[in-house]
Amino acid sequence: MSEVKKRVCIIGSGNWGSAIAKIVGSNVAANENLFEPEILMYVYEEIVNGQKLTDIINTEHENVKYLPDIKLPTNVIAIPDVVRACTNADILIFVLPHQFVRDTCLKMRDFIKPNALGVSLIKGFILSETEGIQLVSKVISETLGIETAVLMGANLATEVASEMFCETTIACGNESYKSVLNSLFETPYFRCKIIRNVAGVESCGALKNVVGIGAGIVDGLGYGDNTKAAVIRLGLMEMMKFTKVFLGTDDKSVFFESCGIADLVATCHGGRNRLLGEAVVKSMKKRGMAGVDIRLLEKEILRGQSFQGPLIAKEIYGYLKEINMLDQFPLFVAVHRICTREVDPRNFIDCLRDHPEHM
Repeated sequence: MSEVKKRVCIIGSGNWGSAIAKIVGSNVAANENLFEPEILMYVYEEIVNGQKLTDIINTEHENVKYLPDIKLPTNVIAIPDVVRACTNADILIFVLPHQFVRDTCLKMRDFIKPNALGVSLIKGFILSETEGIQLVSKVISETLGIETAVLMGANLATEVASEMFCETTIACGNESYKSVLNSLFETPYFRCKIIRNVAGVESCGALKNVVGIGAGIVDGLGYGDNTKAAVIRLGLMEMMKFTKVFLGTDDKSVFFESCGIADLVATCHGGRNRLLGEAVVKSMKKRGMAGVDIRLLEKEILRGQSFQGPLIAKEIYGYLKEINMLDQFPLFVAVHRICTREVDPRNFIDCLRDHPEHM
């Protein structure tokens, strides 16, 4: 990138978006020779306690709905207009649910600098009728015509915002961006490793959420750490296979980065999708196979944010069914069928016991 100061914007402001805004806001302020001081953060406008969420963020410097009790840097400015947020930006950090990416990018397309850099923190895939499974970063790149890096890792948002030490993985195909990415995201408590395997890193970030639901199902059933370890191992095997078959990367080293096994373990023990898996099982124990609708569980557990795991599992299931490969990924399939109440959660143990990996 050129030596001109870079203007940074953030597209999204949920739990993880607000946590990363704290890091990026502080780093931008500390590197005034590299970055313009003000960061515009696109916030989907909501009314919270009778006030606009953007007004609360800009006066209290806190996202009271999605990341309460954490102060954001004063140079992070919340605005409800995505076009205004992205106009004149040199670096666009995307952190919103994957199902909204394409439409959001289409709104932004005519206002993006041709030499801008995108950075996706979005954990999911986008399905195309003509191309099948697509990486979110690819959709951003193709829609906006810009280079797009990805950031994935064992980064539970509340812990990151509380400055508990963790690692993350950044993948970018163009090594010339390495220095600016490091300056933007690296802190003493948030250590970044930059590699080139975008497809591998991004795939890990999406698929681990499905496995995390499986770990929660095990918790809901009352099984112990040995069973959860089996879910993690078998889930990892399916992640590796899926990445090779559908995304064309057989680089196993990526699974030993923070975006791989580390993020998988963190998700299976402390992530929101683990909470969902457990809640689904417990609700079915109380109310029978109908259980509680996932949208109601989202309201109870996530304050209105969405669980990405069930949607990713649904999309993967639909794609595998279309190409007649359901039997190749039994753990992914079982998670989807349990989330949709098609299968009794107790059958999940049969899925583990009879997994092809044991044959």
